[in-house]
Amino acid sequence: MTANSDSSNPEPQPDVRELAEIPAIEVITKAIVMLMSAAAEKLGLADDRPDASAHLDLDEARRLITSLAGLVNASSEYLGIHAAPIKDGLKGLQLAFREASSHPDEPGQGPGEKFTGPVRG
Repeated sequence: MTANSDSSNPEPQPDVRELAEIPAIEVITKAIVMLMSAAAEKLGLADDRPDASAHLDLDEARRLITSLAGLVNASSEYLGIHAAPIKDGLKGLQLAFREASSHPDEPGQGPGEKFTGPVRG
């Protein structure tokens, strides 16, 4: 909403669509992309700096990857042709998490594996 002096008549910003107009699959895929990007950041994958590993936050990455896995699992039937690359991206994040862990989880206990099954490299 734009700031105006008459708050009883708010006007939507011209570049923002009403939520009712956005298809569900678009909302779902945007959420997936955001979760993937955030997890990659927490794993130091999105950073080209040599000290990227100093920014690792495996606890946060675990939460993001588990949430991503649940969303992907619950929405896979709606993802159509995008399902395979999204699942590949999720698996890549799970493997990166396992590699970044000093004490990797048992198979099936890693982030999101209760939704995807054990991840093998």
